[in-house]
Amino acid sequence: MHRLNPPQNRLQGTLPKIGVRPTIDGRRQGVRESLENQTMAMAKATAELISSRVFHACGLPVECVIADTCIGGLAEAAACAEKFEREGVGAVITVTPCWCYGSETMSMHTHLPTAVWGFNGTERPGAVYLAAVMAAHAQKGIPAFSIYGRDVQDAGDTAIPADVETKLLQFARSAITIATMREKSYVAMGNVSMGIAGSLVDHAFLQRYLGMRVMTVDMVEFVRRMERGIYDPQEYERAMTWVKTHCPEEEDYNPPDKQMSRAEKDRTWEISLKCALIARDLMVGNPRLAELGFEEEAQGFNGIAGGFQGQRQWTDHLPNGDFLEAILCSSFDWNGIRQPYIVATENDFLNGVCMLFGHLLTGSAQIFADVRTYWSPEAVKRVSGHTLSGDAAGGFLHLINSGPAALDGTGQQSENGKPAMKSWWSITAEEADACLKATTWHCGILEYFRGGGWSTRYRTKGGMPATIFRVNLIDGLGPALQIAEGFTIELPEQTHAILDERTNPTWPTTWFAPTTTGSGAFRDVYTVMANWGANHCVMSSGHIGHDLITLASMLRIPVYMHNVSEERVFRPHAWAAFGTAEMESADFRACSNYGPLYK
Repeated sequence: MHRLNPPQNRLQGTLPKIGVRPTIDGRRQGVRESLENQTMAMAKATAELISSRVFHACGLPVECVIADTCIGGLAEAAACAEKFEREGVGAVITVTPCWCYGSETMSMHTHLPTAVWGFNGTERPGAVYLAAVMAAHAQKGIPAFSIYGRDVQDAGDTAIPADVETKLLQFARSAITIATMREKSYVAMGNVSMGIAGSLVDHAFLQRYLGMRVMTVDMVEFVRRMERGIYDPQEYERAMTWVKTHCPEEEDYNPPDKQMSRAEKDRTWEISLKCALIARDLMVGNPRLAELGFEEEAQGFNGIAGGFQGQRQWTDHLPNGDFLEAILCSSFDWNGIRQPYIVATENDFLNGVCMLFGHLLTGSAQIFADVRTYWSPEAVKRVSGHTLSGDAAGGFLHLINSGPAALDGTGQQSENGKPAMKSWWSITAEEADACLKATTWHCGILEYFRGGGWSTRYRTKGGMPATIFRVNLIDGLGPALQIAEGFTIELPEQTHAILDERTNPTWPTTWFAPTTTGSGAFRDVYTVMANWGANHCVMSSGHIGHDLITLASMLRIPVYMHNVSEERVFRPHAWAAFGTAEMESADFRACSNYGPLYK
């Protein structure tokens, strides 16, 4: 059984908070006095909603900080700003039921995601203030999200309407993601893998768009730490015992005359496990190393995400990184159920960034995969004799990579009666064990990985709502995000075997059917594949496309391909000024106008 580790912040720096700013009509002698209680009650209700429903990826609830007083003018706005800076606020929400003096009461911080909720009531003109302060934000070049309930409420109604609640939570999830990435590191373990463009870690992109640092670690550091014993030997022994119990070896698909000896296989297990420990320690540090005399190494590099180059110089001589990536990216290991680490295969930092987005938004593990093949209904029928139906009727994509996908991707967890990859703190011991039992481990195919290694084999359960996405860098344009929501699908056993083994029988497979719309890049499944911008994608459990769009707008990354319905899209209010008839084009113009968040 796997115990659940208590949530904790494993990175340097305090967890960011959300600041709530109650603004008010500053006129005394009757006006302000009549509004104090209602205005502060809005702030408290907003803070309570967020703190009870939004969580950091480490599992701790997001804290809210409320201004000490309602804000009626410049002096109180300055006092609030000082308090928020002192308290580590990373995003702000202004709330009001009434008219206020817009440019005097607004938040002026250009780097903090900002939203304003103007109460929809007829007794006082909260909606008028909302419109006025949105104009001020637009004029001053500080984009803000406008939140306004569809239905009129009575002045004494303290409830948060469902549509307002949805927008507050959508804003909060994305805003806390922005704040969490700031000043953290991407740890590039190695360099460029096989000429993959995503391995060309772009320091300027990470700095200007995400506010992140980069630490580059030569892969010889793994050799140094293994040979000099810079890892916890007690944890290594405990982990090896766990591996022998929970990571069963199955068929070796290499030709008999090419297979490794038992001694060679045992050595690859030892190296693979030590590399996993070392990669983790490089990212987040390990106080045990200081006890062993390695004070510098004990600190780590404050890595919120990282990548492992592997191919080819490493894998031509030493075991591949599949075990390292699969186990670190999962929500459980020999230490129990714990927060996944974000480690990109082949050091594809653009996929690593997307894994980070998905994880920070959901608290769940992410699948790193190739967008390997489009299977049309006709091709499936020709090859296997099976006629596709249901979500797969229009064909599907084969998501598969060389064994590094998180074991949560087996789909053995359940949420709302459907397969899922759950927020890690919601996973039960039984679900963690089921994921392990659904996974087998196979010696890497030696023609690919001359140094051996251990690849995972599993099949993702069908019926999981899921989202695939990818950031691409385009010369002259910059970063752009693409998103496809859909469902994992189940194929009959024989059909699955025929299709799966055409590629590589040692790798984990997810059959994914994007939801098509009949037009544009989502005309059919083929056009989704044809318009995908790279060989890799990230798959996150659930339909999170709307959160990704909100997040991207905060970062000023345009979205050039998505199938999220219009009513779920939530961007800053000023985006409408760049065009309302064609929202995708308007998004590009707005992002270009404002530029990177940290420019």
